This record gives sequence, C-alpha cells and structure tokens, in this order.
Amino acid sequence: MALTIALLGGESTGKSSLADALQHHLNNTLGLATVRVPEHLRAWCEAMARPPRCDEQAARAQEQTRLINAASRLPGVRVVVADTTALMVAAYSELYFNDTRLYPAALAQQRRYSLTLLMGLDLPWVADGLFRDSPALREATDTVLRRELQAAGIGFQTVYGQGDARLQQALRAIGPLLGETLVPTDRSLSEGRVAWNCEKCSDPACEHRLFSQLLQRQTSTETPA
Repeated sequence: MALTIALLGGESTGKSSLADALQHHLNNTLGLATVRVPEHLRAWCEAMARPPRCDEQAARAQEQTRLINAASRLPGVRVVVADTTALMVAAYSELYFNDTRLYPAALAQQRRYSLTLLMGLDLPWVADGLFRDSPALREATDTVLRRELQAAGIGFQTVYGQGDARLQQALRAIGPLLGETLVPTDRSLSEGRVAWNCEKCSDPACEHRLFSQLLQRQTSTETPA
C-alpha cells in the first residue's frame, strides 16, 4: 500500500499548489512514483456550476475517499498526495448547513492516512470568481479542522511559507515515513531551539509566530557579516 499524504486547509490556503509541487518533486527529482488525487468537490462544483446541497455532501465525501483509496492501490505507486479528503467536505457541511453527520466516517478515513498536513493561514486570500467565499470562512474552516483532528487524536503537521519554503517543510515531514532524508534538516530544528509547528497547539497565530522566528534566524545566519 502506498504512503498517503493528506492535505487539509480552507479555501485559498495553497493545498493544490503544494500537491502539485510535491508530486513533481517526488516523481521527477527523487524518482518516487507519486500520484496526485485532485479535489473532487471542486471538480463537481465546476461541472455542475453550483455548490452541492446538504443532501449531496455525503456522496462528495465518499467519492473523495474512493479516489484516494483507488490511487493507493495502483501498481508501483510509492506515494499518494491527496489534495483534500472527506474531512474537508464534513467541515463544509458543518459550516454551511450546520450538519455534523459526516464527521465520524471522515475521521475514520483520516486516521488511515500516513500523514496529515494542515495548510497555514499565512498566504493571502485570493478570490477565484467561482466558489471561494471569504477570509472569514477560511479561518473558520481552519478552526473546525483543528478541533476535529485534536478531538479525534489524529496528529497533524502545519506547514507555512510560500513556494519552495512550504515544499521543504512538507518534505521534512514526509521523509521519516519513507525512511529517507528528503531535504537537509535545519540545525535549529534538530537542536530543538525552535519548532516549525506544534501539532498539539490550537492557536494558528502561535504557530505562525514560531515559524517567523525560525525564518528570521535562518536569514540572520545566512547574511554575510
């Protein structure tokens, strides 16, 4: 069975960009056969030109899970990168319809994945002209995801930064699961001086502050005297 990396986060948090970057890097740079599973809910909304009704949410969640499981069983595949999971659909069901019935099945599936990466809220919110709602909904989604993951005892890693910086953080988290060091480990991380995330923390601002401190230390050590 392939290693499954599940990406979670509200709208405009960089899930798709990170999924693309991970697939490209793992496939082309490291030679690890990697499949990216796109977000079924978004594809459905684009095809139907509308968001789903409350009674249509369960089918969207089930299809996302089916796609991920099917990808993990493909011959020769080492890594599956899931650009969202059923847990995202469950969160939206609560936020839009006050319906929490999808959580048990979604959390049961989430537990089966090898690693959960939660997108930080440091990227600017960008409207797409289609279905993105607002920065407030993005923050509410983050709060709901953290609450459910922590209540269920499902560990997660929060990733911050743009472009290559976020990719490097994700690769550091994935490496130990493959038994490989995919990117060099920063000394301040290995020595325990600054944590780049805190999977037990429910305060995104705290995580972001720690990440900013790490970046400042890296910049100060890289700047010539």
